[in-house]
Parts: sequence; structure tokens; C-alpha cells
Amino acid sequence: MTVPTVQAPPMPETATQRLRWSLADAWTVTGRDLTHWARQPATLAMNLLFMVMVVLLFGYLFGGAMSVPGGGSYREFLMPGMFALSMLFGIEATMIAVTTDAARGVTDRFRAMPMARSAVVAGRGIADMLNSTLGLAVLLACGLLVGWRWHGSAADTLTAVGLLLLLRFALVWVGIYLGLVVRNPEAVAAVQVLVWPIGFLSNAIAPTATMPGWLGVVAEWNPLSATVTATRELFGNPGLGGVSWADQHAMLLAVVWPLCILAVFLPLAVHRWQRLSR
Repeated sequence: MTVPTVQAPPMPETATQRLRWSLADAWTVTGRDLTHWARQPATLAMNLLFMVMVVLLFGYLFGGAMSVPGGGSYREFLMPGMFALSMLFGIEATMIAVTTDAARGVTDRFRAMPMARSAVVAGRGIADMLNSTLGLAVLLACGLLVGWRWHGSAADTLTAVGLLLLLRFALVWVGIYLGLVVRNPEAVAAVQVLVWPIGFLSNAIAPTATMPGWLGVVAEWNPLSATVTATRELFGNPGLGGVSWADQHAMLLAVVWPLCILAVFLPLAVHRWQRLSR
């Protein structure tokens, strides 16, 4: 009796074939993650509405006690900070997805398949960027409903959105790397202990001028603060006027910080993925 055998597809030989192969596999992995969202709409909705609840909490419950340097609406001051915080908090969602796949053995099955090595991490990154783009759109709509407006040109507004997504793209690889390191969904709670203080130790919620001197300096050099200040400037929102070097060059730092984070954590994530079975 002859047992039929299934031959694996031939490995791509040229650089163009390898690139096409990698992109196709990455999109397949992305489609898997998008299917999970479609099958779990309640989870997706809660993730999208979480930052809306944070906006309402700070904008209406605490906003009456806050003053903006130079005057202006606190909610207009707040919204660029909320946009940036949503990019930072996405680290947790990335980690949960990566660690859950590892705990369920999905990661090991992917590694045993004839697919591009970069496809899993790239697919995860694409899915998270799509998720973050949707979340940012929801938050922009929320801002418009609570009285926030952009006052700059269309080009400035799109640049501000681009800076926010650049920050998220860099932080995606932080989340992927940390998820591959811990490989335990319960360990995400430990990362939350660090992510939240990093987020609030910035100018996202309160002006650094209201902080003690040393703490204000730390907050000004927080990578998140650079994106917040740059987007406030591009949106034409209140809260500008800092005299420190970091404040005066926020636009530059809003590009340099994400690129530095990306340069560190993208190679680390890829290297960690390649060494998982060793």
C-alpha cells in the first residue's frame, strides 16, 4: 500500500521571492488575529472604550481642579496626552496576545511550520497597528464630543496623527519582546505596574511646571512627553511655552525617541523569536 506524501512548497530563492513570501505569511498571521477580534467583539469594544472612560474621568471629574499654563481649555490640553497614553497602554495588549499564544503552544506550532521566520512577529505588529489606528480614531471622535478641536492645518493634523502612530509602532516591538521574554500571561500584571507610572510621569495629564523641580525634569525627558508636546503644537492646543531644551525641541524628540526605541527593541524581538527553541 502506497502512502501519499505531501511535498512542502519550494523555498523562495531570490530576494524578491523571499520578500513576497514573508509579506504573504505576515498577512496570514494578521488575518488570524483579525478573525479573533471578529469572534470576540465584546473584548474589542471594551479595549476601545477603556480610554474613553479615562478621558471622561480626567476631563470631567478632575478637570475642574486643573489649570493650564497660559490659559485655555483643560480638555483641549488633555486630549493630546490621552492620544499618546493610548499608544503606550497598547503595550499591555501586545504582551497579552504574545504570551497567550506562547502559553497555548501556538507559537511553537508556528515555528514548526514552513513559513517565513519574520511572519509571526511582523503579523503581530501589523494587527496591533490596525487595532491602535482604530482605537485612535475612536478617541479622536471622543475628543470632538467633549469639546476638543484641532486648530492647525490639515497637514499639521495628519503629522500629529503620524507621530502618535510612530510612537505606537516603536512600542509594539517593546510589547512583542517583553511578551517573548516572559511567555506567561500572568506576568503582564508586573509590566502594568511599570507602564502606568511611566505614562503618568509625563506632561500628558498635568503640566510639568506644577511638579517639583527634579520630577518636572524627569517628566520633560519622558519619550511620551515629547510626542504629547509635539502633537499639542501641531493640533494648536494649549499647554505650550516650556523653556527647557526638551520642550523647545519636542518635534525633533518626538521622532528621535521612537526611532531609538525601535532600533533597540526590533532587533531584540527578532533575535528572541529566533532563539525560542534553543
